[in-house]
Amino acid sequence: MNTLENKEINLSENAKKVLEKRYLKRDIKGNVMETPKELFERVAFTIADADKTFGVNEADIKETRQKFFDMIANAYFMPNSPTLMNAGRELGQLSACFVLPVEDSLEGIFETIKNTALIHKSGGGTGFSFSRLRPKNDVVHSTMGVSSGPVSFMEVFNAATEAVKQGGTRRGANMGILRIDHPDILEFINCKSDLTKLNNFNISVAITDKFMEALERDDYYELIHPNTKQPVQKLKAKEVFDLIVKGAWQSGEPGVIFIDKMNKDNPTPLIGDIESTNPCGEVPLLSYEACNLGSINLSKMVVKGADGNNIINWDKLAEVSRLSIHFLDNVIVANNYPLPKIAEMVQANRKIGLGVMGWADMLMKMGVSYNSEEGCVLGRQVMEFIDYHSKVESIELSKKRGKFGNFAGSVYDRSNYLSEKYKGKSAGKISDEMWAELDKEIANHGIRNATTTCIAPTGTISMIAGASGGVEPLFGLVFKRNIMDNTEMYEVNPNFKNYAIEKGFYSEELMGEIAKTGSVAHIDGIDEKTKEIFVTAHDISPKSHVMMQAAFQLHTDNAVSKTVNFEEDATMEDVAQAYILAYKNDLKGITVYRNNSRYSQPMLLESKKEDKKEEVKPAEKKPEHKELKIEKTEIDEHGVEIKTVVCPECGNSIKMAEGCFICLNCGYSGCS
Repeated sequence: MNTLENKEINLSENAKKVLEKRYLKRDIKGNVMETPKELFERVAFTIADADKTFGVNEADIKETRQKFFDMIANAYFMPNSPTLMNAGRELGQLSACFVLPVEDSLEGIFETIKNTALIHKSGGGTGFSFSRLRPKNDVVHSTMGVSSGPVSFMEVFNAATEAVKQGGTRRGANMGILRIDHPDILEFINCKSDLTKLNNFNISVAITDKFMEALERDDYYELIHPNTKQPVQKLKAKEVFDLIVKGAWQSGEPGVIFIDKMNKDNPTPLIGDIESTNPCGEVPLLSYEACNLGSINLSKMVVKGADGNNIINWDKLAEVSRLSIHFLDNVIVANNYPLPKIAEMVQANRKIGLGVMGWADMLMKMGVSYNSEEGCVLGRQVMEFIDYHSKVESIELSKKRGKFGNFAGSVYDRSNYLSEKYKGKSAGKISDEMWAELDKEIANHGIRNATTTCIAPTGTISMIAGASGGVEPLFGLVFKRNIMDNTEMYEVNPNFKNYAIEKGFYSEELMGEIAKTGSVAHIDGIDEKTKEIFVTAHDISPKSHVMMQAAFQLHTDNAVSKTVNFEEDATMEDVAQAYILAYKNDLKGITVYRNNSRYSQPMLLESKKEDKKEEVKPAEKKPEHKELKIEKTEIDEHGVEIKTVVCPECGNSIKMAEGCFICLNCGYSGCS
């Protein structure tokens, strides 16, 4: 590999640690044998070289290598973790997540379990809908026995995931989905009420428009047998909805996806219906599709204007948006897929997902409050702009490489799709006329990718980029960190630190006070404007969380991964209202989390209640995941075993929980 133009790479200590522990090449003895610069070169070379497939000359490929390298090395853009880990290496599996079908037969179920193991071995996560499975106690005619139902088979999937450790690089993550009208829906809603079960699954209920209409009428709705398609029972919609809300209020699960809204935006309806998503819920996929994702660092898109105030560099954002789409389309070519069916489906639809990280950073730099109308308007403008330029580049690629294989019969295979979809919805950067021009281009040249935009949680890649995660607000401005000699230091968000120094109120004593909750909302001596700019997750109302998600969803092809945070004293009615607000604002899904609601929750602020002393017992089991070291095991007052684990990146203590978890000291994520 030829060395690209030598440029200094500025990485934080956390970023260096993350790269060293999880991304850099190692020899057979485990010694690191690659620098961060060499990693970025490896990725840039491998992905740029995919241009050879389309007859691009060597000089142009060399230029593209340099552009890709500069984009990643400067943290303007980061691809998803498998691409960083595996591009240019023997494994070569570059996709983050996959969706597999679960057919209603023993042979089909165990074929999917086998394929799941192969995907997890390659470093990917998996999503499933169990809605095709016959309900519990239904007669199996071939044996005259009875079915054990979807939840029992989820336990088999969970055990298989536990057995495959993914080589210690990424833990197996699954999404389990069941339709609201499946006869076993009540068992599914309650399947994670025991927090010791299904710990490799996130679960979500697929809610239909019919159900929401019945809920609004305070009426009954029908449960449908998945094989006969006939009604088998009626349930009161409000009672089922209340069970979902109660589960989410108690532990954050189940989540909710609005399945009809997802299928309304299904770009290839003739190929099949969307039944499931990836583990974090932001990518609705057909069976055997994969998500190839990357994120633009919005923090890097802010520059000083002529008047000295920070402004968005729209030209740079357009440039990075287009180059990122080129990069992600090349990932599809360079990818080594774990199954031939996946390779076939991915190449036929060519779905990619360009999203963002550093949104909270951008708002802070711009002096705009996250929970404001101004913040939502800016969010719509930014995502509208990225979406537009992603389509511009996808059309350009189609001119050179051809449109995606399943273009015929897709939403793009008709007049005025984009201009009708976005008519009258401009946020001020892209006009109706500009969308209409793109429709003409698509009519003449097609488009390369069935989807181009998606907002993922980002996790570790935002750590590498030194950015806030996805479109989330900061969880805290200041964290206490223990260093090796047991002394404490404060890790302060750099945007807040720079602002505090500039305004003259920075002090170690003040940072210590802020570290108690992570927020400045109740700190005396800090002015109201500062408190508005530097809001954290629990300073923001649930309504504002939902509206910010809606701002980004409007111009996102896939979905938006985001958590709606609630204070500990929030009521179940508060959660219910957030779900209804999400549905009315055309979100494709919603995840809620009430602080301190889950005994083994991954994100701990100081509880408003007085902590009860708990008996500490020695750990009796080996760590469940190779990269997580158990620090201690406790039994709480409810008899639930709680594991406190050591973050593999920064050494901070975090509580072990299911699905996607995150260390709020350094940003390490369990599934991104």
